[in-house]
Amino acid sequence: MSATRLLVLGIMRMHGRAHGYQVRRDLLAWGADKWANVQPGSIYHALKKLAKDGLLTQVDQEPGEAGPDRTAYRLTEDGETEFQLLLSRLLSDAECGADELNAAMSFLPALPRRHAIALLRQRTAGLAGVRAAVGFGLDNDLGKPPHIRELYLLWEAQVASSLAWTNRLIETLESGEYVMADDPGHAFGSPPADAANAADTADTADTADTAK
Repeated sequence: MSATRLLVLGIMRMHGRAHGYQVRRDLLAWGADKWANVQPGSIYHALKKLAKDGLLTQVDQEPGEAGPDRTAYRLTEDGETEFQLLLSRLLSDAECGADELNAAMSFLPALPRRHAIALLRQRTAGLAGVRAAVGFGLDNDLGKPPHIRELYLLWEAQVASSLAWTNRLIETLESGEYVMADDPGHAFGSPPADAANAADTADTADTADTAK
């Protein structure tokens, strides 16, 4: 669910406003159903849950094409906070699953460069701990059947591969590759230029309606 939640928030953030069909279309076009196990039904469930939690707010409804009306949403301030926290957690947690890491990598440029590097360093520290635990299991029989050693060797290879990949990514970011959130230019995953103005206008209108 964390992967779907992050991806839906990220798509909403990119567009400024979007409806469920648009979010679904984008994620399926990215192939997220394969590399993040995002199912079409879970996208609409996530939208409703995010709106219920106050992380999305309804903007308007658009006529559907030979179907029900489409509800358009935009990210709230709490939604932006949730996006940043979830992205940071999934990128830094060495024990999160492949779906979650894949989702986090999709929006890596939404982070400032130094912050992304710091999160990846946290990930390497966690991976080092996992490697130590796997090494302990590999070096100690503890009554395991002999063939289970192959399983520990598989885990050891997977952790070593993850460590090498993470360290290479850190070096890549340190060299200045990719446009990140605090770099000149438009970073992938950034809100459209007019999104902040649109949000301010909507908030002002909401305040005015409440005051009446």
